[in-house]
Amino acid sequence: MTPMMCMLLVAVCASLLGEFGAAASVGVVVEEAASVGQAVLAQDDECDLGSDTQCAVNAMQLRGKKTVAAEAASSSPSPSSPSSSSFASHAAAVITKEDESARQQAMEDATKLRQKAAQVEADAAAEAAKLRYQAIELQFQAHAEQAHRERGSFPTIGSRANQDPVAPANGSWHGGGLVDGLPGQEQVLAMEARDLDWHMGAIVYQVFVDRFAPPEDLESKRQFIQPPRTLHNWTDPVFAGVKDEETKYYTNELAFWGGDLKSLLSKLDYIKSMGNVLYLQPIFKAYSSTDYFELDPEYGTLEDFTALADAVHAKGMHLVLDGVFNHMGIRSTWFQDAMASNVSKERNWYFIGEQYGKRGYKSWQSGDTLAELRLEDKSLQETIWNSSDSVVATWLKRGADGWRLDVGTEIGREFLWDLTQAAHRHKYGSLVVGEVSAYPRWWTESMDGVLSFWMGWIISGVVSGKMGGVFAGMQIQDLIYSSSMEQLLRSWIILSNHDLPRLTSKYPDATLRKFAVTLQFVLPGSVCIYYGEEIGMTGSGDPFNRAPMEWDKIGDGNEMYAHFTNLLGMRRLHRALRIGDFHQLLSFSLLAFIRRTDRIDEIVIILANPTDRVVEEQLNVPVEDILEYTLFRDILSNETVRTDPRCDMHDGSSTALNADLDKVNEIGPNGAQYKRIYGHWQTFKGVEATFSLGNSLGELIRDPNVMSNGTVYDDGLKKDLNLTMNISPRANDIAIQDQEIPTQALS
Repeated sequence: MTPMMCMLLVAVCASLLGEFGAAASVGVVVEEAASVGQAVLAQDDECDLGSDTQCAVNAMQLRGKKTVAAEAASSSPSPSSPSSSSFASHAAAVITKEDESARQQAMEDATKLRQKAAQVEADAAAEAAKLRYQAIELQFQAHAEQAHRERGSFPTIGSRANQDPVAPANGSWHGGGLVDGLPGQEQVLAMEARDLDWHMGAIVYQVFVDRFAPPEDLESKRQFIQPPRTLHNWTDPVFAGVKDEETKYYTNELAFWGGDLKSLLSKLDYIKSMGNVLYLQPIFKAYSSTDYFELDPEYGTLEDFTALADAVHAKGMHLVLDGVFNHMGIRSTWFQDAMASNVSKERNWYFIGEQYGKRGYKSWQSGDTLAELRLEDKSLQETIWNSSDSVVATWLKRGADGWRLDVGTEIGREFLWDLTQAAHRHKYGSLVVGEVSAYPRWWTESMDGVLSFWMGWIISGVVSGKMGGVFAGMQIQDLIYSSSMEQLLRSWIILSNHDLPRLTSKYPDATLRKFAVTLQFVLPGSVCIYYGEEIGMTGSGDPFNRAPMEWDKIGDGNEMYAHFTNLLGMRRLHRALRIGDFHQLLSFSLLAFIRRTDRIDEIVIILANPTDRVVEEQLNVPVEDILEYTLFRDILSNETVRTDPRCDMHDGSSTALNADLDKVNEIGPNGAQYKRIYGHWQTFKGVEATFSLGNSLGELIRDPNVMSNGTVYDDGLKKDLNLTMNISPRANDIAIQDQEIPTQALS
C-alpha cells in the first residue's frame, strides 16, 4: 500500500468519526436499556431469557403495576375501606397511563435514532467505497506512469506539450499498462480497480430509438411526423431515397417508423440480456433541426427519458448518448440567428463568409443540410461542454452516464481532451468515447476510449484471410505498447454499425460471420453490438442497415442468436476476457494469445486459424505459473487438453482454453502441484509466508475482505510449456480453453 493510499484511507476514518459520534452515544443508551430489560427478564416469569426488548418493557410495566397495588394495599387502614381502595386503583391507573405514554415516546425516539444511524452508516459506506476506488485508481496510475517513464515514450498533446513529458497535467492521465510485472498485491488492486470501472470490458448495445421497438400507438405519432416527413408501419421495408428539393434532405432521411423511449423501455430486459451499456443514436433535435437541449418530441418527453435512465440504472446498466458536436442542422435556431445577424454571438459559432461559395457557410462534407461548428470559439465551448449548464452537463444531470462523440477525429485531440475532462467534472465516473477511423494511439489518451474501427479492421483482415494471424497479434501488441492496456479495454470494438454493412451481408458464410464475432468477444476491448446483428439482420449499407428490429427472428432456432448467447455467457463468466491483459503467443500461422489477470486460474489461451488449411503447431506458453501437465478445458466445446501431450482438435477454427480451478479434482502428483502458486493459495488453509510476486520481493498485504490466507510463491524459472494442437481452417468453433486445477484433493 503506497503512502498516498494510506493517507486517503486515514482521511476516510477521520471524516467518519464525527458523523458516528452521535450515533455511538445513542447506541450506548440503547445498550443500557437492553441490559435493564434483560435483568428484568431474569426476575420475571412474563418473559424468558431469549425474549426481545419489547417483552422486557412489558414485564417492567407489569411489575410496576404489581408494586403500586401492593404499596396501596399495605398502606390501607382496612381492606374494606371503599375510599382507600378507590384511591389506590386511581393511582395505579394514572401511573400506568403515564408509563405507557413514556414508553411509546421512548420507542418512537429510539426508532428515529436507529433510522438516522442507519442512514449515516449507509452514507459513510458509500463515501468510503468511492474513496477506496480513487485510492486504487491513483495507485495504479502511478505504476502506469512509471512504465511510460522507463520506456521514455509518454505521449503529450495540447497544453501539455511544454511540460515534463512524463508527468500528466493535473494528474489526470487515465492510461494504465500491463499488470503482470507488478508485485502481486498491486496486481490484485489493479485488477480490482478495473472491476470497479464500468468503462472497461463492457458489452455495449447500440440502438436507433425510431427503429428498435414498435410504438404502442403509431397514429399518435402523426402530430410530430408531418409532411414532408413520412410515417411507416413496422413491417414496411426501408428504401433508398431521392433528394427533397424543399428541405435538401433525402426522402429516406425523412422516413420514420415511430419507435420511442417508452417502447424501448418495454424491451429493456432483452437489452440487459445483450449487454450492460445501452447506447442511443441521436435523440435531440439539433442533428436535424433545432436544439441540442431538447428531446425530439417524436421520441417522448423528458419524463420518459428520466424513466428510461432510472430503469437502466436499476438493472445495473449504464446509458450513453450520441453527441454530434462537429456539425448541426441548418434549421437550428443557432444557425438561423448566425446567418441573420453579423453581430450575434452565434455568428462566431460557424464558418460563415463569401469564401464558402454560394452557400455562404462551411457545410459538412459539402452537403446541404449540416453546417460545421467553429469549436475554436470559447463561448461555443462553454455552451457545448465546459459550463455547468452546457449540453454535456445538462444531459449527464438528466441521467445519462456518458457520451459517444460523432466524427471524433474532426473534433481534434485538444478539444476531445477538454470535453472529456469537463464531462468527468460534471459527473464523476462518466464516459467519453469518440469515433476514430485511425490508428488509436494518442486518440485513446484524448478520451476514455475510442470506437476502435482499427481493431475491427484487424478482425476483418484475419477473417478474410488477407492478414496473417501472427501479424495481427503483433499489431495489437504494438498498440498496447504505444497506447495502454486500459485504454484498449475502454475502447469499443466495431464490426458493424449504422454506417457499415451488417455482418450477414458482409459475411454470407455463417462460419466466417461467427468467427468474426467470436474474435470481437475475446480480443481486448469493449464489445459493441449493433442492434439486430445477434439475429442475423441484413443490410449492405445506409439506409438498408437501419431497418426496424425483426423481433420475430429471436429464438433458439436462430443459429446466430444461439451463437451470440453462448459468447455473452462466456464473456460474463470469464473475467480475463473482460479486463485481462493481452500477451501474444509466438506461432507460425495462428493468431494466438493469452488473456490474464492477477489470478492464475483465470488465464485464457486463444488460438485462431485465419488460413484455409489445417494447421498443426506446437505453441509455447511463457507463463511461469502454468505448470507442466495441467489440464485445460475448451470453454465452448468442453473438450480437454493438457499442456504437454498432443491433442488433435477438429472442426475448430479457434480455440479458447481457460484454466479452471473449480471443476476437476485430480488425485495424484498433478493434483498437488499448485498448492503454493499465488492466485490459488486460498484453497490451502492456514498457510502463511512471505513470498515474491511479479518482478519484486515483498510481504503480502492481506485484505481480510478479499484474502484470508497467505502462501509461498516460488519465483523460479519461467517455463515454456508445450501445447500442440490441430486447428482446422476458419471453421465454426473457437476453442477457448481454461485450466483445470484440482481443489478438493489438495485441501
